[in-house]
Amino acid sequence: MNILITGAKGFVGRNLAENLKAIRDGKNHTRPGIHIDKLYEYDLDSPRDLLEAGCREADFVFHLAGVNRPKDPAEFEKGNYGFSSELLALLKAAGNRCPVMLSSSVQATLAGRFGDSPYGRSKRAGEELFFRYGKETGAKVLVYRFPNLAGKWIRPNYNSAVGTFCHNIARELPITVNDPSVELELLFIDDLVEELLDALEGKEHRCRFEGVEALPCSDGPYCWAPVTHRATLGRIVELLQGFHDQPNTLIMPAIPAGSLEKKLYSMYLSYLPREKVAFDLKQNTDARGSFTELLKTVDHGQFSVNVSNPGITKGQHWHNSKWEFFIVVSGHGLIQERKLGTEEILEFEVSGDRPQAVHMLPGYTHNIINLSETEKLVTLMWANEIFDPARPDTFFEPV
Repeated sequence: MNILITGAKGFVGRNLAENLKAIRDGKNHTRPGIHIDKLYEYDLDSPRDLLEAGCREADFVFHLAGVNRPKDPAEFEKGNYGFSSELLALLKAAGNRCPVMLSSSVQATLAGRFGDSPYGRSKRAGEELFFRYGKETGAKVLVYRFPNLAGKWIRPNYNSAVGTFCHNIARELPITVNDPSVELELLFIDDLVEELLDALEGKEHRCRFEGVEALPCSDGPYCWAPVTHRATLGRIVELLQGFHDQPNTLIMPAIPAGSLEKKLYSMYLSYLPREKVAFDLKQNTDARGSFTELLKTVDHGQFSVNVSNPGITKGQHWHNSKWEFFIVVSGHGLIQERKLGTEEILEFEVSGDRPQAVHMLPGYTHNIINLSETEKLVTLMWANEIFDPARPDTFFEPV
């Protein structure tokens, strides 16, 4: 299969192209039905003959090129209608009736606040051009009306509020939110790419529109990416500020699979400047070794790393309801646990050469002993709750 992408250096085009290359090169095995021979990546600075070759040989066209922030509104018509006309004319001249996907916008509905949008009108004209082309040639036409796009590599301070927020918050720059209650519908790029891959396999999701709302419809004239997220500007900024503060609080918010929080955090990280990619952790040290908190979660406890010097015993305490995992990753040690009020001791000899996760049982006093006289013992520890100094649930008791 040969694929032509117009606007290949843009936000959607770049993400799509890199994912198609991963499939082509055998790095992504999630789409066994897609086999790519040639990938034509066309953009404004590409030679004309690349576009012509793509139009002759493509088995599928992703038309992502367009204008959204011109200096002169007249450029909307030229970029969003004129180039589309040129593309379709080249396909006609080559006798190529392969499927053609058009990236449009929800603004093309011309509904509500989009009713007098020059950008929306130019996108609507482009849609009608494609529908006419489909009727004239019999080619399959897939017109997508995108809501607000989000995700890695989107250009900040351009046409994405979320991209601007990510960029500025990551750099301690001010942001402006006039009305925190305004709700956005966000389509994250990874969800969009999955939909475009579905389209490539002939499994696009069809819909019709009522105003700006996409309604699933198996024979609808439009296509849509069914996975989107709605959130107010205030909620988005609140989350981003929490992500920004994470190196200080160490708190990772709840990020369920497929959630807005998970995708927004991923997007935020892609905007970190070099100096923030790595950050120092507070290391608590004494003659016994060190203890460092690594990560805290809202509802799944915290992770820490403990280093014990040769011959040192640490712990010697018990908990009422807190439980932990100790995982030795380097060195040679002994973990002991004793149920309160009894004399029986559970012993586990542990080594970084054979990592094991050992439960620290509630109601059992426990310790960890470095058996080596020369090497440090390094233990990864997980506790089911964040340590609360006001209610530590930790009581001294030798094993």
